[in-house]
Amino acid sequence: MKYLKLTLAILCTSTLFAQTKSETLARPKLVVGVVIDQMRYDYWYRYYDKYGEGGFKRMLSEGFNCRNHHYNYALTVTAAGHASVYTGSVPSIHGIVGNDWYDRKLGKGMYCVGDSTVQPVGTTNLTAGKMSPKNLLTSTITDQLRIGNNYQGKTIGIAIKDRGAILPAGHTANGAYWFDSKTGNWITSTFYMNDLPQWVKDYNAKKRPSELMKQNWNTLLPIAQYTESTADDQPYEAKIAGAKKSVFPYDLAGIAGDAFGILASTPHGNTITKEIALEALKNENLGKGPATDFLAISFSTPDYVGHAFGPNSVEEEDTYLRLDRDFAEIFAALDKQVGKGNYLFFISADHGVMDVPELWKQHKLPTGRLNLGQINTAIKSALVEKFGEGDYITASENYQLYLNHQTLAAKKIEVEDVFKVVRKVMIDMDGIATVLNLHDLGNANINDYLLTLYKNGNHAKRSGDLQIVTEPGWISGTTTATHGAPYNYDTHIPLLFMGWGIKHGETFNRTAVADTAPTIAALLKILEPSGNIGRVIEDVMKK
Repeated sequence: MKYLKLTLAILCTSTLFAQTKSETLARPKLVVGVVIDQMRYDYWYRYYDKYGEGGFKRMLSEGFNCRNHHYNYALTVTAAGHASVYTGSVPSIHGIVGNDWYDRKLGKGMYCVGDSTVQPVGTTNLTAGKMSPKNLLTSTITDQLRIGNNYQGKTIGIAIKDRGAILPAGHTANGAYWFDSKTGNWITSTFYMNDLPQWVKDYNAKKRPSELMKQNWNTLLPIAQYTESTADDQPYEAKIAGAKKSVFPYDLAGIAGDAFGILASTPHGNTITKEIALEALKNENLGKGPATDFLAISFSTPDYVGHAFGPNSVEEEDTYLRLDRDFAEIFAALDKQVGKGNYLFFISADHGVMDVPELWKQHKLPTGRLNLGQINTAIKSALVEKFGEGDYITASENYQLYLNHQTLAAKKIEVEDVFKVVRKVMIDMDGIATVLNLHDLGNANINDYLLTLYKNGNHAKRSGDLQIVTEPGWISGTTTATHGAPYNYDTHIPLLFMGWGIKHGETFNRTAVADTAPTIAALLKILEPSGNIGRVIEDVMKK
């Protein structure tokens, strides 16, 4: 009997050990995160009838679509957007308050990913190459994945814009690559490596930008079929360098100067982004290693095209129709290398965009353009009249005024005193809703919804002192179309998950950009980023 009990105990232990040994934690082989620069939510459906089956339609037919997804802070710009998607946080915490801000300590402007301590790799262009994520104050979901798998997985970031590659890739990436418009090469910095990988060198050697420039830019479909857009050649559209009109076809081969910068403002910019991303997928063996890898891609071209021609243009529609085909090619490559159902994919955007004011005026909609130069002049004149001669404003960024605190201290003037003067000057101006004292938001005379957005965007060390709030529909400057406001046209953007662990469906429940990273963390069973304030979107997950 003793021997029987001992034998049974050994068998039970062996069986338990065998079961334990065979069970491994389920995770996807690869995560692919895509941010489209300036994709407004309605672009899912605006061009739907002209999309193919393998790109955007595949996402909608297989994925889970968060249809009421918004930015939860006010200043909707590229760097802040990319940072927020990947940190699960907001500028008041992660510190990326804009593409640029004024650094009071250094007494000069700061670029979001500028880093004077690193050197360019793959170019001698110092302006393009001295970049890193050092200004990002929190970890990213890509960092957390690397930490969570003990740095056994790889993370690669790809984008034409440096900030679109660097901020999603995080602090611990194996590489981030962006486009140098002067040389036409993909480059990086010594923050990541001292020499480009051979596969990047090989791609640069192909001189693809030069080849694509020779192909010019004409519409994918007969131009009469672009019924979702206004007629070509609108008077408010920008002109590509060397072109007499904003009209198809565009002769790119004849453009001199910084030719490759123009390339980024055409669908060819998406082409080279797709190609270098697929080179990374293949040559870095992503999805083939011992732990989950992460490929972060940002398509920057829609933003360049949208700014130049507007969201209602034939140019923007053509860009999205071609991008749809790019996605079909990306999914085909992922299915082949990693296997359908073995990778987790998500897509979002860094901001939306306001329609062109001149177009709205044609249809009697409330809109207009602010002249920030005239506004600044009026403010300075009012401050001198009230307090005497002096340099009261140091900088202006992101609709914010940075005050000269040395001047204020010398004259014994409080920020609140300046605020009252500025608000009195501006409150009667067309297009101005109000002015906020960012040091006293608790007493701001503004509705609670907008107040929360401005609080979430306000970083004590990096934001300005006074915030100008525009009326809906109003933009600044002469750019054809732009973004940066707290209203739905800028905040309502896509969020869709597809693939590993994701069920098909959709929700109209309100979700915030900060929810993206913790949802991915939950799927991967890792810790969320250090500054995370978002919540897990449980609806997307297979039960």
